[in-house]
Amino acid sequence: MNKDLTKGDPQKVLWAFCLPMFGSILFQQLYNIADSLVAGRFIGENALAAVGNSYNITLIFIAFAFGCNMGCSVIVSQLFGAKDYARMKTSVYTTLIASAVLCAVLMFAGFLSCDILLRLMKTQEAIMADSALYLDIYILGLPFLFFYNIATGIFSALGDSKTPFLFLAFSSTANIVVDILFVVSLQMGIAGVAWATFLCQGISCVFSVLLILKRLAKIEVPSGNAKIEIFSWDLLKKILTIAIPSVLQQSFISVGNILVQGCINSFGVSVAAGYSASIKLNNLVITSFTTIGNGMSNFSAQNIGARTYARVKEGFRAGLKLVWTLCLPLCLLYLCLGKYLLLLFMDQSSVKALQTGQQFLWIVSPFYFVISAKLISDGVLRGAGAMKQFMTATFTDLILRVMLAFVLSAAMRSEIGIWLSWPIGWCLGTVLSLLFYKKGEWHAGS
Repeated sequence: MNKDLTKGDPQKVLWAFCLPMFGSILFQQLYNIADSLVAGRFIGENALAAVGNSYNITLIFIAFAFGCNMGCSVIVSQLFGAKDYARMKTSVYTTLIASAVLCAVLMFAGFLSCDILLRLMKTQEAIMADSALYLDIYILGLPFLFFYNIATGIFSALGDSKTPFLFLAFSSTANIVVDILFVVSLQMGIAGVAWATFLCQGISCVFSVLLILKRLAKIEVPSGNAKIEIFSWDLLKKILTIAIPSVLQQSFISVGNILVQGCINSFGVSVAAGYSASIKLNNLVITSFTTIGNGMSNFSAQNIGARTYARVKEGFRAGLKLVWTLCLPLCLLYLCLGKYLLLLFMDQSSVKALQTGQQFLWIVSPFYFVISAKLISDGVLRGAGAMKQFMTATFTDLILRVMLAFVLSAAMRSEIGIWLSWPIGWCLGTVLSLLFYKKGEWHAGS
């Protein structure tokens, strides 16, 4: 059901909107966690390392899908808030067409370059074949990834965060079952893990796109609105204004992860396996907070479109309360029970991998309170269209984190130096993002 985010108590509206998004991303992360869990437990340590190794390259494709999601979502939110339904529908059709072209290009580039990227990451020969196989199957499923993300962005733009939650709850649970079926029962190895994700994400994509088209058809366009078009260059430019910085942000994260992964791989397969497991747990939290930040973007964009500026500041405070409420139990969970969570991916015999994963979680998780504040502030900046400020804060964090990973690991002669780069980069990026939030010109409108 569509929901107007410009009315009602901001905290109640934002929390009711974002909590299903939080649940959705937890289920979304089950895709990757299930892959690693099944690979590590039922195939072996090398398979776990291969899935984790490949994941850093899949993030490049996810970056583009995420950019399409955010570009469409923010513009649709603004037009929905302004009740300009004709241009809102045109923006959706424009995004679908442009994304189809982009997806085709990325699939072609992916098949040509993935081996090169695996070599760039210093992938060890023991896991090279499995990493390449996993990626080849993943690339075949890129259309599902793209169109599902766009559909999710449109649902969120219309104020509906419950429908994506229901889709993900079903598909991610099914993915676990199919993972086990393909790997344990059918003995398909790493290919079974990849095909399970392909199948379940494909089904989710088809049904979500069909439902969003049906939902749009029910929205009546007032006679005074502009004519609905199948494609608009003007709206594409506006979508790209939001999408490109989001793609650059996520792409830079991906490239940085590839470089850092090369540094991690130099410490051996056990360290790579331990990192693979712990980064999945870390990404579960960070991606969840990012999704709430995306909800903050939708909330801000609708209210800016409706020119209800005072609600943006109230929404920001409500967003901080929400993420900090979630931070406390998650931080304590990783600090106190991290070892037992890591054992879901490996057994007691993987001593070095287990130790590596625990070290990472102990160093990084206390700083979830810092990075979550940045992601809420980033969400407001993006929803307001303040993309220069958003990119400055984000790239400062990322560049510093990648540089410090190499410098500190070399100086300390230990992988612990890599883990320390996370909190340092997060702290500086958060300071910049909050300063931009306080000084933004749009903020004066409240």
